[in-house]
Amino acid sequence: QGQLVESGGRLVQAGDSLRLSCAAPRRTTMWYTMAWFRQAPGKEREFVAAISRIGTSTYNDDSVKGRFTISKDDPKSTVYLQMNSLKADDTAVYYCAAAQPGDPAKMVTSYANWGQGTQVTVSS
Repeated sequence: QGQLVESGGRLVQAGDSLRLSCAAPRRTTMWYTMAWFRQAPGKEREFVAAISRIGTSTYNDDSVKGRFTISKDDPKSTVYLQMNSLKADDTAVYYCAAAQPGDPAKMVTSYANWGQGTQVTVSS
């Protein structure tokens, strides 16, 4: 599948918005389920959102639904995570990942290809 490269993470204040990007090898977003996970210090990696090859999205309802939106641009082979109304609890390293279509989208173990991550810090 090749390398996934995240960008866009930075220090923001609570209530701010931020958009993360994940650049993937050509055609990756057309053929794979793409997802965002996050990992805070001392915690397990957590599912945030995923988008299927046909554009169906799913979210971690408990923590981000209604505030975060996942989208993709197939010609650019890029996946985005628009994050609004950020909270201190959203502070984490955010990872982009790719999985085979049909594998459970919310499970870490479904994803064999991961980016290096981008740090998002929300100051309260």
